[in-house]
Amino acid sequence: MQSVKVVVTGPFNAGKTTFIKAVSEITVLSTERQISDTSGEGSGETTVAMDFGRITISDDVVLYLFGTPGQERFSFMWETLSEGMLGFVLLVDAEDRASFEDAKTMIAFFRNMSDVPFVVAANKVPATDMKTLRQVRSAIELEDEIPLLPVDAREKESVKAVLLGLLYRILDSMS
Repeated sequence: MQSVKVVVTGPFNAGKTTFIKAVSEITVLSTERQISDTSGEGSGETTVAMDFGRITISDDVVLYLFGTPGQERFSFMWETLSEGMLGFVLLVDAEDRASFEDAKTMIAFFRNMSDVPFVVAANKVPATDMKTLRQVRSAIELEDEIPLLPVDAREKESVKAVLLGLLYRILDSMS
């Protein structure tokens, strides 16, 4: 059985934990903690270390999903979680334009850590909304050769499509 380590990263509140929970066949190990409005980032929960899930793709391929915290102050975890990854998904909330600068920073960080294939997934974008996808691509200055895939992080099939898109890139890079 081939194990594939995939990192799921992206800015604060992009939907990374939801993305992993949507497809994981095991109970997701999550390190979410309550946050308050004192940080200026709203209230709710945020990942402070990582999320971990697993999905079996076929009889011989299993993806291990490691979700990162979204805030740069946890970048030491980005570095730790990127060790041994075969690819990564950068998830961006297409409705949160303020997070696009963070997305650019994270893409640069992970590309600097490891030369592995990656895809960008635009959360909250219908598959037919090409205008929004073009706007996101432009805003985060994403090269044309990097796939930008629409996703609904709550929907298992939508998340699986993103993960398969990444897996095909990983397999292409190995041949």
